[in-house]
Amino acid sequence: MSTYISTPGHDSGTLSAPMPAARVSAWRRWLWPSLFDVIVVALPLWFFGLSGDVASSLLSDGDTGWHIRTGDWILQHKQFVREDLFSFSKAGQPWFAWEWLSDVLYSGLHSALGMKGLVLLTIALSSVYLALLFRQMVWRGANIFIAFPLAMLGFGAASVHLLARPHVWTMVLLALSGWLIQRDLKSPGRRIWLLVPLTVLWTNLHGGWLALVAVLGLVAAAKAAETLLGAAQWKTVWRYTGLAGACLAASLVNPYSWHLHAHVLEYLNAAWVKELTNEFKSPVFRSENMMMFELVLLGSLLAVSRMVRRKELVGPVLILFWAHSSLVSARHIPLFLTLALPAVAEELGRLWRDWTSGAGKKSMAGILRGMASDAQPAIARASAWAVLPFLAVPWAPIRWPDNLTAESFPIQMVERHREELARARVFTSDQWADYLIYRSSPRQKVFVDGRGDFYGEKLARDYCNLLNAPYNWRQLTQKYGFTAFLVDRRSPLASVLNQAPEWRLADEDKKALFFLPRK
Repeated sequence: MSTYISTPGHDSGTLSAPMPAARVSAWRRWLWPSLFDVIVVALPLWFFGLSGDVASSLLSDGDTGWHIRTGDWILQHKQFVREDLFSFSKAGQPWFAWEWLSDVLYSGLHSALGMKGLVLLTIALSSVYLALLFRQMVWRGANIFIAFPLAMLGFGAASVHLLARPHVWTMVLLALSGWLIQRDLKSPGRRIWLLVPLTVLWTNLHGGWLALVAVLGLVAAAKAAETLLGAAQWKTVWRYTGLAGACLAASLVNPYSWHLHAHVLEYLNAAWVKELTNEFKSPVFRSENMMMFELVLLGSLLAVSRMVRRKELVGPVLILFWAHSSLVSARHIPLFLTLALPAVAEELGRLWRDWTSGAGKKSMAGILRGMASDAQPAIARASAWAVLPFLAVPWAPIRWPDNLTAESFPIQMVERHREELARARVFTSDQWADYLIYRSSPRQKVFVDGRGDFYGEKLARDYCNLLNAPYNWRQLTQKYGFTAFLVDRRSPLASVLNQAPEWRLADEDKKALFFLPRK
């Protein structure tokens, strides 16, 4: 076989200069698939069930709808949103559309590809998240027998938040930021300052940018404690203190400047939010993904004890802070997983090496050590095959969704009564209101939707009370002037309305009941 190649403009019989061996090797590495590629491609595609109905796992949250319509408004008017677009209860009141960049992106994808575009974006971001976690675990010393099970646990535990919503950006950007921080702690360099422009992007994609500032502050505090113990230097403390301040300053580059910060802090510190909003409540350990989270939680606490004995405090401080946060509020679980899993992987890698270091080649430990060693190059590199299958997914013979999932929303009922609903002051759940916004905005106005930071305590309490059909439900109905009810047929309010003489059942199906005033 010839070691030479023909070049354009030369006769095939003319010999060109030989291609450098290093260049050939680089091309082969890029084109030859690796075990890492298989994991990054197979796990997300299996999880999202691309052989079935992908909408059921990605499009089950109504917030996707109002994000699309917010982006539509921004693109149409070519300006940032300053006041409410969707409600009759607080029409025209100031509103912070703090995820405006995600909204615009969602709107553009929806206009070009429909819901398929949002599904593809979410699958891509979820895969990048998995890839970043897995590669960081391998970089920190984990082998295939450690990194792969932890990746499955982490992806499964975080799956409750893998939805077509902007918070997926925070999962990806926190995984990237966490890796940059760990690399900088081992070998300080200028690359860490990329976090400053990254914060600008993050602030306009999703409100989770606060997690980065918190992480940097925690790293500075942990390094201060290490310095007092004689295990670090003050220059590292000042480095991360300055970095935290720089990222906080960078977050001011948004359409609302410091007013956004004041609004977010007020919202996050409000007691009523934690009381009334499900995702701000503590997790319930009854589902499969919460059991996975519990396993990671227990493993991370064991890892903390080993790190503390070595006077390494950055990992313990981050793990304990985010473990506490995730136990107080389930919305923090993905943040905990993102920061804890690589640390757990590193500690398991240390234990593995302690166990196998003196083992003979024919012993169980020696055989496993050899297998892990053989697999290490294949999980430590990526090739084009980590991306190419995803480029083919849009043309796969899959039942792509054209709407939010019918399992979560009264799609048929809304289609039958779109005109009546658009004219009415309708009471419905916040999730179903999100769907009404998606289907009929700007004509459709709603009472309360998924923008939990917008409506305030009084309106939120009245909404939650009315959902449960309190004794004064008629007074609340008159107070807000409702002229229609679209409710889950299993809800307490459905039973009360069925017996109320002033309301008639206009339509029903297996999911919803639609009530109008009796004439």
